[in-house]
Amino acid sequence: MRKIYYSLMRGAALRIPLVAAGLLGSFASAQSPLRTASLESHEGLTISATPWTDAAKYKEKFPKKSPYSAGILAVQVSFRNDSDDSVKVNLSRVRLTVHLDAENTQELPSLSPEELVQAVLKPGGKDPTATRKKLPVPVPLPKSGKDKNADELQREAQEAGVPTGVIAPHSTVRGLLYFDLQNQFDLLDTAHLYVPELVLMRGNRALTYFDIDLGQH
Repeated sequence: MRKIYYSLMRGAALRIPLVAAGLLGSFASAQSPLRTASLESHEGLTISATPWTDAAKYKEKFPKKSPYSAGILAVQVSFRNDSDDSVKVNLSRVRLTVHLDAENTQELPSLSPEELVQAVLKPGGKDPTATRKKLPVPVPLPKSGKDKNADELQREAQEAGVPTGVIAPHSTVRGLLYFDLQNQFDLLDTAHLYVPELVLMRGNRALTYFDIDLGQH
C-alpha cells in the first residue's frame, strides 16, 4: 500500500539543481571530478545531497584513515525544515540506489559508524576484470577486543554523521551518510539518494518520499 501511495504523490515533488559555484572554484584543481549538490523540495522540507568524490574532502573529518580509500562513499546531506512542525526522518531507511547494468538495480543501505569501521578495516576491494555483481550488504561482525584505531574511526564517523533524524521547525540538520560502493564510484553516474520514511510529527502524517538524482552533474 505504501508503494502505491508514494507513486500517486510523486507529482507534487519539485527537483531543483543547486550550482555550488564557490565550491567548484575551491576544488577546481582536484584530480577527482567534483560533484555539486542536488536537492529536492516539497511539503516544506528540502533535502540536498553532495557525494564526496574527492579524496581531499575526507582529510578534515578522517585525518588518519579515510573511508574513501576503502571504497566507501560519504554523501553530505542537509535537511531543511521550513514548516511550522517537526519532521522525523528514519535515517536507517535511507538508501543509495545504483544501476549495476541495464537490467539490475540495487539499493545500498547507509552504514552505521560501526559498519563503516568494519568495511574500512576489512575492505573487500574490487576486481576490475570481474563481471559486475551485486554489492555486498554489510553484516555485523563480532568484536575481538579493544582496538584503538577502530574506536577512533568510529568516533570520527559518528561526529561527522547526521546527528539526529528529527528536524525542528524552521531549522536545518546536516551531516554525512556512508555507503559501501566497493570502489565502484562510477556507479554514481546513475545513482539516486532515496529517503522513504518521513513523518510530520504533529498528527503523525507521512510525507512524500524523496528520490534525489546524484548523477545529474
